[in-house]
Amino acid sequence: MAAIVEFRDEHVIGIHALIGGVFAEYALTFELAGYDSDLTRIHTKYRDAGGAFWVLEDEGRVVGTVAVVPLSAAEVEIKRVYLDAALRGQGWGRRLTEHAIAWAVAHGRTRARLWSDTRFDRAHVMYERLGFLRTGMRDCDDIDKSREYGYEKSLSRRAGRDYS
Repeated sequence: MAAIVEFRDEHVIGIHALIGGVFAEYALTFELAGYDSDLTRIHTKYRDAGGAFWVLEDEGRVVGTVAVVPLSAAEVEIKRVYLDAALRGQGWGRRLTEHAIAWAVAHGRTRARLWSDTRFDRAHVMYERLGFLRTGMRDCDDIDKSREYGYEKSLSRRAGRDYS
């Protein structure tokens, strides 16, 4: 059975395979030496920055990811929400995002933001169902010149009820 677990070094290859595969589905370039280099330094970019990184693990395989990074004493950014195509539509994306929200609430944050590629339509529906409001769009500095929608959400103590 799949479970959300804290990032461990042995997850790196699976994380790269998962996210690289999702990028390939959408004809995006996965640049570990460039735009996606945070995934070569997960401890530094997430945990050492005061945040966290989790994987959805199923029988030892990485099938999902989510991360959170503090932006201020009140706000976090949810990052790297990716899910294996075979698991989409089963509530796992929601559970991953709720896990990050619960962590933020447990750590005293009252606001979350995230960015999502404009092509990830199913994710946008999920974020809006979770109460995120679309706040704008930005151009990325990646090789594909991607565009992303911004989302924000106010957090409450009740939102953190499921964090463990």
